[in-house]
Amino acid sequence: METKIWDLRSYRNDIQQSTDVLEIKDTVLNGGLVALPTETVYGLGADATNQEAVSQIYEAKGRPSDNPLIVHIHDMSQMNDFIDKVEPRVQQLMETFWPGPISFILPLKSGYLCPKVTGGLNSIAVRMPSHPIGRGVLQQIDKPIAAPSANISGRPSPTTFEHVYQDLNGRIDGIINGDQSEEGLESTVLDCTQYPFRIARPGSITKMMLENVIPNCIESSNYNEASQPIAPGMKYKHYSPDTPVTILKELNKKILDNKKWEQVAFVVPDSLSHFLPKEATYIKLCDNEADIKQANHLLYSILHEIDQRVDIIQAYIYGFDESDQSEAIMNRMLKAAGNKIVKEASL
Repeated sequence: METKIWDLRSYRNDIQQSTDVLEIKDTVLNGGLVALPTETVYGLGADATNQEAVSQIYEAKGRPSDNPLIVHIHDMSQMNDFIDKVEPRVQQLMETFWPGPISFILPLKSGYLCPKVTGGLNSIAVRMPSHPIGRGVLQQIDKPIAAPSANISGRPSPTTFEHVYQDLNGRIDGIINGDQSEEGLESTVLDCTQYPFRIARPGSITKMMLENVIPNCIESSNYNEASQPIAPGMKYKHYSPDTPVTILKELNKKILDNKKWEQVAFVVPDSLSHFLPKEATYIKLCDNEADIKQANHLLYSILHEIDQRVDIIQAYIYGFDESDQSEAIMNRMLKAAGNKIVKEASL
């Protein structure tokens, strides 16, 4: 399959001026797969009402069929076709955080979306992205779009056009080039099928931010494992590079120089780089331990970079202390590392 490339970066603020938008729209409405930028990661989009098109998402990604997809919209009115109800507290959160990096799991009204989208559930996750190119494309297509991350299933998620191209060129109909994703981690997924709500997947919209809008609205949950996943990222291996990765905790003294580090990368904040052995490869995660937003933005690009470098056979990545802000990135790091953690003293 030849994969078409559409560069829409020059039309970021006025997508309708691009002559490519009609071709993108026709591709999707005719059952094609198109990778599009969002503020979180690039998504692999298909018409959520077209069973054959959605089936092709699973095939292109190698994705398990019981792993549900997130449906992307550009306007709340689109939910009238496939959501049973939106209760007032959910509406309040939507009005606060949409468009933006949060998906809401809601009761499904059957008969409009194709069954393949839900992974066999009677609920569906819905998101309204804020990326001007991604949202502009959704407005032009004007149908709900199923869009998981645009990568091979289990691999680090794509935050640049180049990441998508490496994984899916020749496997999908087209890729929209729209610069690097701003957030860098997938959306928060909030299960609103019960109350209190629960976070099914952490993201940049945190529990504290949600409860600043509606106090005490979130109950504790274990989103790491589930026999029947209700959101992407809950059950299966995710975010993993081919290069083995280990989480490094308590980096507070010099790691002894030793030639065993010559093919090892350390991904740490710049403020801690002086602790690293001189033989090792240093990759900057962020400026300092408090700059978690920068680490979120760079994480997946770093995991892609590690795999592309033939001089690296092992990587250690700095593990942040537990906090409301670090919950999302540590969720992704632990999955990428297969929960392997060491302390600097044991190296």
